[in-house]
Amino acid sequence: MVAPLTTAPPDTFVAFTEATKPLFPIPALLFIIPILYAFFRKDWRQLDLESQEERGKILASGGQDLRPLVALVICALVFAMQEYYGGRGWFEEAVRPKLTAWANKHATSIDDDPLYLRKFDELWGFVWWAGTRVGGYLLPFAVWKCVFPKDSLLDMGLRVRGFFTHAWIYGLFLAVVLPAMFVVSSSPDFGSYYPFYKHASRSWLDLLLWEGMYFAQFFALELFFRGFWLSALKKSMGSGAIFCMAVPYCMIHFGKPYLEAVGAIVAGIALGSLSAKTKSIYQGFLVHVTVAALMDGLSLAHRHALPTNFWP
Repeated sequence: MVAPLTTAPPDTFVAFTEATKPLFPIPALLFIIPILYAFFRKDWRQLDLESQEERGKILASGGQDLRPLVALVICALVFAMQEYYGGRGWFEEAVRPKLTAWANKHATSIDDDPLYLRKFDELWGFVWWAGTRVGGYLLPFAVWKCVFPKDSLLDMGLRVRGFFTHAWIYGLFLAVVLPAMFVVSSSPDFGSYYPFYKHASRSWLDLLLWEGMYFAQFFALELFFRGFWLSALKKSMGSGAIFCMAVPYCMIHFGKPYLEAVGAIVAGIALGSLSAKTKSIYQGFLVHVTVAALMDGLSLAHRHALPTNFWP
């Protein structure tokens, strides 16, 4: 007698799903990367031609191209400093005790809290986090100007000319990203992860203060990855500067939901290519903060946790 067909036990299916989960984004990458290639291949080729010409001049003159050495050492140092001294753990260990001592010294009564350390306990940690991100991402510009004084900082993504000419490209990028974001926002890990500042739902003031710091570090991040990194390396590496940048850009998303970290690979290549094409980081910054604000808002809305009063 032939044994009747049976379905696999639920736990087997769950185990199989978990085991293959890391592979889920691969079909999407195989679909999206060729589209990016078709859209940007002329721009990538132009970058490669300009790089070949620039390096040819340097080598023909008997010189050495020091840009990769200077840029990548600076970037590695920035990442190391932020990892070891830019986190909230370091703030709690080394910075908060000094702030607390200062507040206690200048308090007029036992209940006085001149720095609002008790009311905004968690937020102060994010002040340190955002401040070290902004400072760390902007420091390379000053160092670069000292080493290469003839280079214009405006060429590092700060030019506004052509902003509206290329605005449609960023609109197209948002049209692709936003539907995917609405789908991802329904997953449990997304709802529990955003916003980073868990007291954002306490009041609109908490939320606005958090978003202000969040947006500031996004602007500095765009300047660093799509401004400094690309401008410093494109003369040496051509289009390779974009793909080189996408690696650490993906890595700074480690700790976030897996699909978001993988999506950062695509975002890094796309935003980097757009920045190289437009020579501006402003539209990319607007895309970034639009997505970030919606992620926080959708997460709060799904949990029915949007603030109901302005003051905490």
